[in-house]
Amino acid sequence: MEKLIQINEAINLINSDDVLLVGGFGLSGTPLTLIDAIAADETKGNFTVISNNLGEEGRGLGKLLIKGKLKKVVGSYFTTNRDAVKAWSKGILEIELIPQGTLAEAIRCGGAGIGGFYTKTAVGTKLAEGKEHKMIDGETFVFEKAIKGDVALIKALKADRLGNLIYDKTARNFNPLMATAAKKVIAEVDEVVEVGEISPDEVITPHLHVDYLVLSHDRKKGGSLHAKKREY
Repeated sequence: MEKLIQINEAINLINSDDVLLVGGFGLSGTPLTLIDAIAADETKGNFTVISNNLGEEGRGLGKLLIKGKLKKVVGSYFTTNRDAVKAWSKGILEIELIPQGTLAEAIRCGGAGIGGFYTKTAVGTKLAEGKEHKMIDGETFVFEKAIKGDVALIKALKADRLGNLIYDKTARNFNPLMATAAKKVIAEVDEVVEVGEISPDEVITPHLHVDYLVLSHDRKKGGSLHAKKREY
Protein backbone atom coordinates (compact mmCIF):
# COMPACT_ATOMS: atom_id res chain seq x y z
CA MET A 1 0.00 0.00 0.00
CA GLU A 2 1.26 3.46 -0.89
CA LYS A 3 1.42 5.37 2.37
CA LEU A 4 2.21 8.81 0.94
CA ILE A 5 -1.11 10.57 0.33
CA GLN A 6 -2.38 14.08 -0.32
CA ILE A 7 -3.45 16.26 2.57
CA ASN A 8 -7.12 16.20 1.51
CA GLU A 9 -7.04 12.40 1.54
CA ALA A 10 -5.64 12.47 5.05
CA ILE A 11 -8.38 14.78 6.29
CA ASN A 12 -10.99 12.42 4.84
CA LEU A 13 -9.69 9.76 7.24
CA ILE A 14 -10.70 11.90 10.23
CA ASN A 15 -14.29 11.95 11.45
CA SER A 16 -16.25 14.33 13.65
CA ASP A 17 -16.23 13.26 17.32
CA ASP A 18 -12.89 11.46 16.92
CA VAL A 19 -10.37 11.37 19.73
CA LEU A 20 -7.19 12.88 18.26
CA LEU A 21 -3.72 12.33 19.68
CA VAL A 22 -1.68 15.32 18.50
CA GLY A 23 2.07 15.47 18.92
CA GLY A 24 4.05 18.53 19.94
CA PHE A 25 5.52 20.45 22.81
CA GLY A 26 4.71 24.12 22.40
CA LEU A 27 4.81 24.25 18.62
CA SER A 28 7.89 22.05 18.32
CA GLY A 29 7.05 18.74 16.68
CA THR A 30 3.48 19.81 15.98
CA PRO A 31 1.84 18.64 12.69
CA LEU A 32 0.92 22.17 11.60
CA THR A 33 0.00 21.26 8.01
CA LEU A 34 -2.54 18.68 9.18
CA ILE A 35 -3.95 21.04 11.80
CA ASP A 36 -4.34 23.84 9.24
CA ALA A 37 -6.21 21.48 6.91
CA ILE A 38 -8.57 20.33 9.67
CA ALA A 39 -9.24 23.96 10.61
CA ALA A 40 -10.11 24.74 6.99
CA ASP A 41 -12.56 21.81 6.71
CA GLU A 42 -16.00 23.17 7.57
CA THR A 43 -17.63 19.73 7.74
CA LYS A 44 -15.91 18.22 10.78
CA GLY A 45 -15.53 19.05 14.45
CA ASN A 46 -16.51 18.20 18.02
CA PHE A 47 -13.10 16.62 18.57
CA THR A 48 -11.51 15.48 21.79
CA VAL A 49 -7.83 16.37 21.53
CA ILE A 50 -5.11 14.80 23.65
CA SER A 51 -1.95 16.87 23.49
CA ASN A 52 0.61 18.37 25.85
CA ASN A 53 -0.76 21.85 25.16
CA LEU A 54 -3.14 23.68 22.85
CA GLY A 55 -0.64 25.54 20.70
CA GLU A 56 -0.69 29.31 20.99
CA GLU A 57 -3.27 31.99 20.24
CA GLY A 58 -4.24 31.39 16.61
CA ARG A 59 -1.39 28.94 16.03
CA GLY A 60 -1.31 25.16 15.97
CA LEU A 61 -4.19 23.59 17.84
CA GLY A 62 -5.25 27.11 18.79
CA LYS A 63 -6.71 27.36 15.29
CA LEU A 64 -9.08 24.47 15.96
CA LEU A 65 -10.19 26.14 19.15
CA ILE A 66 -10.95 29.44 17.40
CA LYS A 67 -12.92 27.56 14.73
CA GLY A 68 -15.06 25.92 17.43
CA LYS A 69 -13.97 22.40 16.54
CA LEU A 70 -12.93 21.23 20.01
CA LYS A 71 -15.24 19.67 22.58
CA LYS A 72 -12.62 18.58 25.09
CA VAL A 73 -8.86 18.75 25.54
CA VAL A 74 -6.70 16.49 27.68
CA GLY A 75 -3.17 17.55 28.49
CA SER A 76 -0.75 19.31 30.81
CA TYR A 77 -0.02 22.89 29.89
CA PHE A 78 -2.85 24.94 28.39
CA THR A 79 -1.95 28.36 29.79
CA THR A 80 0.31 29.04 26.79
CA ASN A 81 -2.92 29.77 24.93
CA ARG A 82 -5.10 32.42 26.55
CA ASP A 83 -7.96 31.48 24.23
CA ALA A 84 -8.09 28.04 25.89
CA VAL A 85 -8.34 29.56 29.36
CA LYS A 86 -11.08 31.96 28.20
CA ALA A 87 -13.05 29.16 26.50
CA TRP A 88 -12.83 27.01 29.63
CA SER A 89 -13.94 29.87 31.91
CA LYS A 90 -16.99 30.42 29.68
CA GLY A 91 -17.89 26.72 29.71
CA ILE A 92 -17.24 26.39 25.98
CA LEU A 93 -14.35 23.95 26.35
CA GLU A 94 -13.89 21.03 28.71
CA ILE A 95 -10.32 20.69 30.00
CA GLU A 96 -8.84 17.66 31.75
CA LEU A 97 -5.43 18.30 33.26
CA ILE A 98 -2.91 15.48 33.58
CA PRO A 99 0.67 15.87 34.86
CA GLN A 100 3.13 15.77 31.98
CA GLY A 101 4.91 12.55 32.95
CA THR A 102 1.61 10.87 33.71
CA LEU A 103 0.31 11.89 30.29
CA ALA A 104 3.32 10.36 28.57
CA GLU A 105 3.06 7.12 30.56
CA ALA A 106 -0.69 6.85 29.98
CA ILE A 107 -0.15 7.12 26.22
CA ARG A 108 2.69 4.60 26.39
CA CYS A 109 0.40 2.19 28.23
CA GLY A 110 -2.29 2.70 25.60
CA GLY A 111 0.15 1.71 22.89
CA ALA A 112 1.52 -1.25 24.86
CA GLY A 113 -1.86 -2.79 25.63
CA ILE A 114 -1.63 -2.00 29.35
CA GLY A 115 -4.86 -0.92 31.03
CA GLY A 116 -3.30 1.67 33.33
CA PHE A 117 -0.80 2.20 36.14
CA TYR A 118 -0.40 3.47 39.69
CA THR A 119 1.57 6.65 40.36
CA LYS A 120 2.28 8.91 43.34
CA THR A 121 2.02 12.01 41.15
CA ALA A 122 -1.07 14.13 41.94
CA VAL A 123 -1.92 12.24 45.13
CA GLY A 124 -3.55 14.68 47.56
CA THR A 125 -4.50 17.16 44.84
CA LYS A 126 -7.73 17.87 42.96
CA LEU A 127 -6.32 15.98 39.97
CA ALA A 128 -6.60 12.75 41.95
CA GLU A 129 -10.17 13.28 43.12
CA GLY A 130 -12.55 10.54 42.01
CA LYS A 131 -9.75 8.19 41.04
CA GLU A 132 -8.86 4.87 42.64
CA HIS A 133 -6.25 5.07 45.41
CA LYS A 134 -4.13 2.17 46.60
CA MET A 135 -1.59 1.66 49.38
CA ILE A 136 1.65 0.09 48.12
CA ASP A 137 4.54 -0.47 50.57
CA GLY A 138 3.01 2.03 52.94
CA GLU A 139 2.60 4.80 50.36
CA THR A 140 -0.51 6.07 48.58
CA PHE A 141 -0.75 5.76 44.81
CA VAL A 142 -3.46 6.86 42.38
CA PHE A 143 -4.58 4.81 39.39
CA GLU A 144 -4.31 6.40 35.95
CA LYS A 145 -6.08 4.81 33.01
CA ALA A 146 -4.26 4.23 29.73
CA ILE A 147 -4.92 6.71 26.91
CA LYS A 148 -5.74 5.70 23.33
CA GLY A 149 -7.12 7.60 20.35
CA ASP A 150 -8.96 7.14 17.10
CA VAL A 151 -6.35 9.02 15.06
CA ALA A 152 -2.80 10.11 15.89
CA LEU A 153 -1.48 13.17 14.07
CA ILE A 154 2.28 13.25 14.47
CA LYS A 155 5.23 15.20 13.07
CA ALA A 156 8.54 13.71 11.99
CA LEU A 157 11.59 15.04 10.20
CA LYS A 158 11.97 12.27 7.64
CA ALA A 159 10.28 9.07 6.47
CA ASP A 160 10.99 6.43 3.90
CA ARG A 161 8.23 5.15 1.66
CA LEU A 162 7.41 2.35 4.10
CA GLY A 163 6.79 4.88 6.87
CA ASN A 164 9.87 4.43 9.05
CA LEU A 165 10.32 7.73 10.91
CA ILE A 166 13.09 9.81 12.41
CA TYR A 167 12.55 13.02 14.39
CA ASP A 168 14.31 16.35 14.75
CA LYS A 169 15.89 16.56 18.20
CA THR A 170 13.34 17.75 20.81
CA ALA A 171 10.59 17.75 18.19
CA ARG A 172 10.49 14.05 18.98
CA ASN A 173 8.63 14.70 22.29
CA PHE A 174 5.23 12.94 22.44
CA ASN A 175 5.19 11.86 18.79
CA PRO A 176 6.71 8.34 19.05
CA LEU A 177 4.41 7.43 21.94
CA MET A 178 1.32 8.66 20.12
CA ALA A 179 2.27 6.67 17.03
CA THR A 180 1.64 3.48 19.03
CA ALA A 181 -1.64 4.42 20.67
CA ALA A 182 -4.19 5.15 17.93
CA LYS A 183 -6.26 3.15 15.47
CA LYS A 184 -4.94 5.26 12.58
CA VAL A 185 -1.61 7.10 12.47
CA ILE A 186 -0.97 9.95 10.04
CA ALA A 187 2.58 11.28 10.03
CA GLU A 188 3.39 14.70 8.61
CA VAL A 189 7.00 14.76 7.42
CA ASP A 190 9.41 17.23 5.90
CA GLU A 191 11.00 14.68 3.61
CA VAL A 192 10.26 11.27 2.10
CA VAL A 193 13.14 9.15 0.87
CA GLU A 194 13.41 5.75 -0.76
CA VAL A 195 13.52 2.55 1.26
CA GLY A 196 17.09 1.91 2.39
CA GLU A 197 18.06 5.58 2.64
CA ILE A 198 17.35 5.62 6.37
CA SER A 199 19.67 3.48 8.47
CA PRO A 200 17.85 1.02 10.74
CA ASP A 201 19.82 2.51 13.64
CA GLU A 202 18.19 5.90 12.97
CA VAL A 203 14.60 4.70 12.99
CA ILE A 204 12.62 5.83 16.04
CA THR A 205 9.12 4.85 14.91
CA PRO A 206 9.00 1.63 12.85
CA HIS A 207 6.80 1.63 9.75
CA LEU A 208 4.37 -0.90 11.26
CA HIS A 209 2.95 1.89 13.44
CA VAL A 210 2.45 4.36 10.57
CA ASP A 211 -0.56 4.11 8.28
CA TYR A 212 -0.20 7.26 6.16
CA LEU A 213 2.31 9.98 5.32
CA VAL A 214 1.73 13.56 4.20
CA LEU A 215 4.30 16.17 3.25
CA SER A 216 4.52 19.38 5.22
CA HIS A 217 4.07 22.83 3.68
CA ASP A 218 7.84 23.06 3.23
CA ARG A 219 7.87 20.55 0.42
CA LYS A 220 10.12 21.73 -2.42
CA LYS A 221 8.40 22.69 -5.66
CA GLY A 222 8.84 20.65 -8.80
CA GLY A 223 7.35 17.36 -7.66
CA SER A 224 10.33 16.15 -5.64
CA LEU A 225 9.58 14.02 -2.63
CA HIS A 226 12.42 15.72 -0.81
CA ALA A 227 11.64 18.79 1.27
CA LYS A 228 13.53 21.43 3.17
CA LYS A 229 14.20 20.80 6.80
CA ARG A 230 11.80 22.84 8.89
CA GLU A 231 12.49 24.06 12.40
CA TYR A 232 9.36 24.86 14.45
